Amino acid sequence: MNIKLLVAGVSASLVLSVSHAAPFGNPQDVAYAAKLWQVMLDQRFAGAGAIQGTPYKGSPPHGAILDTIDGEVTVGDNTGVLIVKRNYGGPGVSKSAVSNAPQDYLKAITIMYKRNGYDPDNKDWFWVKYKPDGSLHVNGKNMPLAGQIAKGMPTGCLSCHVAASGGDLVFNSDRFAD
Repeated sequence: MNIKLLVAGVSASLVLSVSHAAPFGNPQDVAYAAKLWQVMLDQRFAGAGAIQGTPYKGSPPHGAILDTIDGEVTVGDNTGVLIVKRNYGGPGVSKSAVSNAPQDYLKAITIMYKRNGYDPDNKDWFWVKYKPDGSLHVNGKNMPLAGQIAKGMPTGCLSCHVAASGGDLVFNSDRFAD
């Protein structure tokens, strides 16, 4: 086989795979999600003794019962808004059950974190779906759910949140709108 054709074919395959790579789940996003999780633990947005919000009735894809809190945190040299949505489910889940024993029903912690310059097309939100222990959920293709989740795809975080009023991608208020 002609070595030039082999090299050209390999190069084309690499370019094609990079250009079609999902904008999430890469090693940089996974590492940043780990740093963010540690900040969340340190500031009691997650983990034992986490600050609890008021449980309310949820809907898919998040959970039957949710609670949402937010604040400002610093990860490395970035200070930004952090929105934490805890997703509860399972047998017997209710607002009162979650209020009394949140750890028994916690299925996921989904976050939006404002990273300056990260994704200007989508208001610089960094998205993560954590398991209760801080590890990352993965999609059906085993891709970690951290980063620009579902950017340009028909379903997922970004494709849903673009419908939020106020143009800020946030459903529970418009206070983060420009």
